[in-house]
Amino acid sequence: MSGHVPVMLAEVLEALNLRDGGHYVDGTFGGGGYARAILEACDCRVLGIDRDPQAIARGKALAALYPGRLTLVHGTFSQLDRLLGATGESGTNGVVLDLGVSSFQFDEPERGFSFRVDGPLDMRMSAEGASAADIVNTADEKTLAGIISRYGEEHQARRVARAIVAARPISGTLELAELVSKVLGPAAARQPIHPATRTFQALRVHVNDELGELERGLEAATRVLKPEGRLAVVSFHSLEDRIVKQFLSGRGTAAPRASRHAPDAPRPKALYRPLGSRPRLPSESEIAANPRARSAKLRAAERLAA
Repeated sequence: MSGHVPVMLAEVLEALNLRDGGHYVDGTFGGGGYARAILEACDCRVLGIDRDPQAIARGKALAALYPGRLTLVHGTFSQLDRLLGATGESGTNGVVLDLGVSSFQFDEPERGFSFRVDGPLDMRMSAEGASAADIVNTADEKTLAGIISRYGEEHQARRVARAIVAARPISGTLELAELVSKVLGPAAARQPIHPATRTFQALRVHVNDELGELERGLEAATRVLKPEGRLAVVSFHSLEDRIVKQFLSGRGTAAPRASRHAPDAPRPKALYRPLGSRPRLPSESEIAANPRARSAKLRAAERLAA
């Protein structure tokens, strides 16, 4: 598990307010970095969930180091309430979600998440369902443009989609990355990020329904968190962070009051106390040591009594 570096680890552990005898859910187990740190920090139990069967298989070695304390389950974190119940637990004291691609997925060319090395256009975290190649080679131009614009926030989405349709079939990551770079031109190549980054992000988010998964996962976490339990979410792009921010603000102690058009309508009961008015960001030293942390944002909140 040495290839996995958990982002903002100290900040996440602080946000979770760990305690002996507690129970915690690592909804994005990945390389096990958060789970291991939680188990080391206190005498507790952890449920690790991951949609990637390879992550669960790798995690068995870690589970063996903490017999009876680490339980691993293959599944999506949007199902964490059901998966937690299946283990016999009635609730949890904390949930951590580290969104996006794990280091292992990103570093394995055959998974198709990166264009640093050539690989198949896959991008499926669960190894099930339609792949990125299926979308790229079968979706019509309008659908492709919508995906790239919405999930990648790519301003030239129509041009990129048009070029993809004209060049089909496309099978490899480098082939797609070079095509996008050519479409966006020299100006894009001079930007801090690779010209194909937004297109690759869009396809990955679409293939894995990452935003829908996040929305459902936040609701599931709310159902299982005990009073004073903590929710900690690390996001890596504005689409994810916006969902987390709006979810917590809409269910927080600072949630807006009833509409002036219906002044007598009851104000929804607050479900969370936000821990800070702004997201926490990684330190400069962490970014220098782990460049993948540069875009990370941590939002955390405490569950109030139902």
